Amino acid sequence: MPADASSLIPPALDQLRQQPAASSEEIPDLLERLAEVPDPRDPRGVRHALAAVLALTACAVLAGATSLSAVGEWITDTPAHVLHRLGVRPDPLQPRRSLPSETTVRRLPARVDADALDQAVGRRLADRRPKATGLRALSVDGKSLRGAAKAKGRKIHLLAALDHTTGFVLAQLDVGEKTNEITCFQPLLDTVANLAGGVVTSDALHTQREHAEYLLGRDVHYIAIAKGNQKKLRKQLKSLPWKDIPLQGRTRGAGHGRSEIRRIKVATVNNLPFPGARQAVQIKRRRTDRKTGKTTIKTVYAVTSLTAEQAGPAQLAELIRNHWQVETLHHVRDTTFAEDASQLRTGNAPRAMATWRNLAIGALRAAGVKNIAAGLRHNARNPRRPLALLGLA
Repeated sequence: MPADASSLIPPALDQLRQQPAASSEEIPDLLERLAEVPDPRDPRGVRHALAAVLALTACAVLAGATSLSAVGEWITDTPAHVLHRLGVRPDPLQPRRSLPSETTVRRLPARVDADALDQAVGRRLADRRPKATGLRALSVDGKSLRGAAKAKGRKIHLLAALDHTTGFVLAQLDVGEKTNEITCFQPLLDTVANLAGGVVTSDALHTQREHAEYLLGRDVHYIAIAKGNQKKLRKQLKSLPWKDIPLQGRTRGAGHGRSEIRRIKVATVNNLPFPGARQAVQIKRRRTDRKTGKTTIKTVYAVTSLTAEQAGPAQLAELIRNHWQVETLHHVRDTTFAEDASQLRTGNAPRAMATWRNLAIGALRAAGVKNIAAGLRHNARNPRRPLALLGLA
């Protein structure tokens, strides 16, 4: 269930206060990662390093800024010691003139190499992941930035890879207007290191033979949902003798105004028309609307390259359910950061702001904060706090 975007949760704030600053010996500094992004400006007359301006923007978003105007206002009010830590050296006689100008704050996100920025932020979040103790899983899913289209800008659709355990967005790619998510699946995952031995989950759109072969070639497992776009596969999955297979798992859940019961059955297979398929999965979802009392039953079929020894029914059910954590990310970006309401449309600025939101959410989650809105308000009261969360204090 998506995190509450408005209620104050004191335990989350206590966790945030107690979060120790990360040291440069433990993980690479954010400024070092941002230094990997090429500067689009003419070097003549450049006053402030690109990494410093990008880091200031990241801090502003982590303090609750939802627009470039708000970012500029946060930077204007930033105390000298924070500016110094980020590499900005204000003139004590004319401090405002030595700050990054409003023009700089507005133009740089539009001109910055968005792919390089996403990769730098993705690597930064990957640096902060705890050591894996089990099967590491990634969700691949897309989200449109509706506000940019409303402002008569081009339709911007971003495909992202999210870590199941931490909720970190490790990669993000702009799906161009002349293509679709399917063509961006492999380029997206090409930017994620150390995938071997893990598993990738996705919706039915990405149940493609080419995707499965690509993942197997990288020694990565998959869980693929079979729907209408794979009619032959779904027909074969549906025709398996499920009535003769005993129920192997049953879980309950609640959220979005409904209760849900999930029942899972798993069968070992060797002859399905899909690369590397080792197990077939049937999940029956019984959902009841709490207001109307209406009950619906839906059967979902999936196939995976994981063997029964690598993942049993309970773990497969959890992996399939955790895939939809990516929807929680989208919900927070829309409700807490007002992403869909933003009509920012110039150049790469809409995507860059989405990248900063991913980083902010990841930094707060790494600190154990459950309520993102409460964490942003907490950060807004002290300019040191965003730096601490980003490992820059």
